[in-house]
Amino acid sequence: MPVLDHDAYLSQLTAEADRLREVLRDADPGAHVPTCPDWSLAELIGHLGGVHRWVTQVVTTRAQEPLRRDLVAGDEPPKDAEGLARWLGDGVTPLVAALREAGPDTRVWSWAGVPTTAFWSRRMVLETLVHRADAAIALQRPYDAPAELAADAIDEWLELMASESALRFRPQLAELRGDGERLHLHATDAPAQLNAEWVVERTPQGITWRREHAKGDVALRAPLTDLFLAFHRRLPLDHERLEIIGDRALLDHWLEHTAF
Repeated sequence: MPVLDHDAYLSQLTAEADRLREVLRDADPGAHVPTCPDWSLAELIGHLGGVHRWVTQVVTTRAQEPLRRDLVAGDEPPKDAEGLARWLGDGVTPLVAALREAGPDTRVWSWAGVPTTAFWSRRMVLETLVHRADAAIALQRPYDAPAELAADAIDEWLELMASESALRFRPQLAELRGDGERLHLHATDAPAQLNAEWVVERTPQGITWRREHAKGDVALRAPLTDLFLAFHRRLPLDHERLEIIGDRALLDHWLEHTAF
């Protein structure tokens, strides 16, 4: 369930894009992105800016069917860091404007079975949040996620992993079914009011989850930003800031089958 309203997500989208543009300052566009190993930094930004432009088209045309990304009009991304940062901003501005004009309840196509613009305002913030991490990791620059967004990103990822729509796109998600095995995620530095703990249960019918403090067959404990990064496969499980208690193989299996 979204933790912010539509307008708040749009404000966060602008802020996240600005943070990413700052990461790109004086960057090497050819830098390898280890968390997206087929991409350079320029290709990462090209992907993200392309997604922003594609969703703008989905919203402005009130699309009810998938749009081919290769048919969405837009300039090719520049090759230099300053140009990439400017191009990224040039894509976010009309996206925010289109989503703001449409409001949260306009019916448009989405791949996740949530056919409203509210899906896209949230999804675009969290897409940008994750790819800002990719850029920071590639450039070995500091990264911190706003606590509310990091927790929301874990919520959203679990919602997507549990959805029938995602299963149609990624049949390997069926491998997440189980016999009641439980994963416990625990953010060690989050304020109590954020309730940043999750229990994920693998049932024969699929996965269920809830925010709760409870024991699991495996627990992953870390500061919230690191927990978010690890759960999105952006931080290796043997990283010194992560603590794993219990059946690590269960956590390894989860991460192997949740790649998008």
